Order: sequence, then structure tokens, then C-alpha cells
Amino acid sequence: MIVTRQALTVRKSVLQDAAQLMELDALVWDEHNAPAPVLWTSTEQYLLSSPPGNQLIALDHTNLCGYIGFKSPTPLHSNNHVLEIHIAVHPAYQKQGVGTSLMDSMIKYARSQGIRKLRLRVLSSNLSALAFYKKCGFVEEGRLQSEFYISGQFVDDILMRYML
Repeated sequence: MIVTRQALTVRKSVLQDAAQLMELDALVWDEHNAPAPVLWTSTEQYLLSSPPGNQLIALDHTNLCGYIGFKSPTPLHSNNHVLEIHIAVHPAYQKQGVGTSLMDSMIKYARSQGIRKLRLRVLSSNLSALAFYKKCGFVEEGRLQSEFYISGQFVDDILMRYML
């Protein structure tokens, strides 16, 4: 699956993308948007968690702009209609439509695979992400109150869904 918008290309990840994806994780995930920074200790560790093909990546020519990762939330056959997602956009490409392009591509891909529900988790303190997800049509499905203690404050973990 390849989607191109102007200079932006969205495609499934391949093994050669791992190093750039690891760098983006280290750059993007911090106490403002995750319970803890995401720092991979090796390529092997990263690939066990995020194998090739389990991300849609957005590229501006050869520059990685962002990705949306997806996986089944459980190994149960009865849960195969659900994908859990997470999205990261490089700071230099935020507020330029990259996240929207990734989300649109994810929805199209999920539909093509017979997926009926996308779900995600977001910190209650991450107001810009909450607004983005709501703009994309996600709704709050549940809330784990005071789930994390980050930077001296208790933070809720919000569960959101998008029905296809």
C-alpha cells in the first residue's frame, strides 16, 4: 500500500527503516506524551516490538516524517477485528498534515484488512494529541484515573476508539 500526497509518501515499513524509526522514537516520546521515554537498546529489541510491516511510515522524499504503528491487542482470534495503534510525527513535520495523512492511510488499510475497530491510549495531559484524535473521529471509551505519576503529577490514561 503506497499513498502519495504532494511530496509525502505513505507506505508500510521495511527492515531498512528500523534505524530511522528508532531515532524518531527517541526524539518524540518523552514525559509529555508517554509514561516514559522510548529508548531502544538494540535493533533486535526494536524489531521484536515493531516488526517490519507493522507501521505505516510517511516520507518526504527520503526523510522520515512520522509513522503509525499497529498490532493486534491480543493473540485471541476473537480479537482479530481490532488494531491497537500509536502515532509519532517528527517535530519538524508537525502541524503540516502528516498525522492526518497517516491516520487516513491507517483507516483505509484497516478497512482493507477487515478491521472493525481502531483503539489507542493517550495521556490526559497530552492535550494536542487528544484534540487531534477527536478531530480524526476517535471517542473516549474509558479512562484509567491517576494511572501514571509523571513530573510530579498524576495523569489519567485515556482509552479511545474509532469504529470502522
